[in-house]
Amino acid sequence: MPTRLLTEFGMGTSLRRQDYTQAARRALQDALWHNSISLAELYGKDKEDMQITVEIGVQQPDRVDTDALRDIFPYGQLTFVVAFGGLDVARPDGLPTVIANVALSVALELGA
Repeated sequence: MPTRLLTEFGMGTSLRRQDYTQAARRALQDALWHNSISLAELYGKDKEDMQITVEIGVQQPDRVDTDALRDIFPYGQLTFVVAFGGLDVARPDGLPTVIANVALSVALELGA
């Protein structure tokens, strides 16, 4: 059973294009770009051993293309979960600003 060792949070927006994938990308960058953690090496593991779960919350989950987000991660085993969440903030022109929230968890098999 893998042990979760780290969770990072992020928020991203698509101000004018209602691009849920871009808002999710920006939320992932927000979660990732603020740290540099050598987690796998601390436990004597390879970076590819990291099991990364990406949870994305947006108002229209079916509009997030998770395949387009995979290039953000240079290594690790990815699992995406896209669910209802985030915010669509009304604007005067009737088209919302999209806000995505992300929780990114990293787990490793640590053995007995």
